Amino acid sequence: MKKVIELIRVSTEEQAADDRASIPAQRDTNQRTAILYGLTIVRSIQFSDVSGTAVLQAPEIQELIRLMQSPDIHGVVTREFSRLMRPENFADYALLQAFVDTKTVLYLGDGPIDLASKQGRLMGILRAAMAGADRTDILERIWTAKEVKRRRGELAQSEIVLPWGVGYERNRGFFYKPEAELVREAFRQFLAGNQNYSQLAKLVGVTQRGMHLILRNPIWIGFRVIDKKRDTSAAGRYPSKNGRQADRRKIARSPDEIIRVRVIDKPLVSEADFHAVQRIMDIKQKKHWRSRPDYEHRFTYNGCLTCSRCGEPIHTALARHDYYACKGRREAHTCDTKYMAREKLEAILDALFSERLTAPSFLELCIGELRHRSESNESVVQVQRLTSELERQRAKRDRVIETFLEGILSREERDNRLETIDTQIRIVEDMLAKGKPSVSLDDLGALTDALAPLAEWRYWSREQKRTLLATLVPDIRVADYQIECLGLNPAIFSNEKTRKDRGSSPRPA
Repeated sequence: MKKVIELIRVSTEEQAADDRASIPAQRDTNQRTAILYGLTIVRSIQFSDVSGTAVLQAPEIQELIRLMQSPDIHGVVTREFSRLMRPENFADYALLQAFVDTKTVLYLGDGPIDLASKQGRLMGILRAAMAGADRTDILERIWTAKEVKRRRGELAQSEIVLPWGVGYERNRGFFYKPEAELVREAFRQFLAGNQNYSQLAKLVGVTQRGMHLILRNPIWIGFRVIDKKRDTSAAGRYPSKNGRQADRRKIARSPDEIIRVRVIDKPLVSEADFHAVQRIMDIKQKKHWRSRPDYEHRFTYNGCLTCSRCGEPIHTALARHDYYACKGRREAHTCDTKYMAREKLEAILDALFSERLTAPSFLELCIGELRHRSESNESVVQVQRLTSELERQRAKRDRVIETFLEGILSREERDNRLETIDTQIRIVEDMLAKGKPSVSLDDLGALTDALAPLAEWRYWSREQKRTLLATLVPDIRVADYQIECLGLNPAIFSNEKTRKDRGSSPRPA
């Protein structure tokens, strides 16, 4: 009897439920295939919530490839080719090469395919292309059906896409929830002169950014406007954990694709009031200091400082002079740190970069401390720490996506935050894969050379400093002009070429 591995895959968690027949049907077909060709199933790999376009990222497929390298394994049995893969780009075909390299036969319900043979190679490529094209057809049919519902003024997705204060029922359509009365009051106060988004946000019970988006939504005059769509291309998929299903990026619709349909006959506010609020918001945005091209940005280290006493961020403040001030003192009044004059603190920080970070003696002390920590900690503890950090970053990423879906973050804000988080995730994953720290403890010369340009730090412009700060030192712990520690991107110590254009925010070292 020839030994084979059984492969069972479903695309969603719902399909894996006990009341669904997909998995039992696949297992039944595999059993009949094994009996027909005299095969013995020695291992069954079953996984769910993985699209056919992301199977290479799934640990189950990586385990399958590892098992296929055993000379005892003759083949892999699965119900149909689409259970193995639905390629979305040419890189996905690397899975077929694993079958060729290990001379593993693929057994399907309609017959075997020896991918190492000339005919099998051709058949494998054709079947993969057909599976990918079939998926594209499925997505197009689903998209078309949803577009028809949207243009009819119906809800084509789940209720998670509904604006705050708006509900939907199939027989009733869109309607305002009782809490929408708070939005009506926010419009009234805005037109009456209270144009502070923070105060209005407290009234409604949302974030300041959420309040801004709520006031911009034309649903309050009865119209649902859909001017964005999901990017269905291969580049539109977000990186996901272990190849599991993930969302897709939103992109702007072309003018002919924008949907504007009245879904509520009796609006919450009048069109005159709504458009008046939009004009005022446009003026506020145009006059905001961030939008003024002539605005002089004076602070160099804003966004990079954290209070070493209470752990709160350090904000910028203007009180006749420029200051750095702890948020814990300014807002919560729980920290007793002093306001730090911008010129004095930035002079101290400039000296840190231009003198200490370029001094071989100082760097040797840092590397000695790193070596001591590396030798004193067990590898198991390090793996646990890295795993915990990886889970934390992934949870942080999920929260960013959830916040975006709730309409609190804009697409640009979401992309900026996800870029930083994804960089950190890649760094931690690389460290876990290597099974050792990414810090080089022996090459002091290379580290000194890498930081040598900082000797000219004092003479750099603010823009040049800000560009490097985003990659090199995203977290500096300071209080009362005393620098306790700074967090360096671990990629700058790595022997691998892992540096990116933007850095991440690791724990202070």
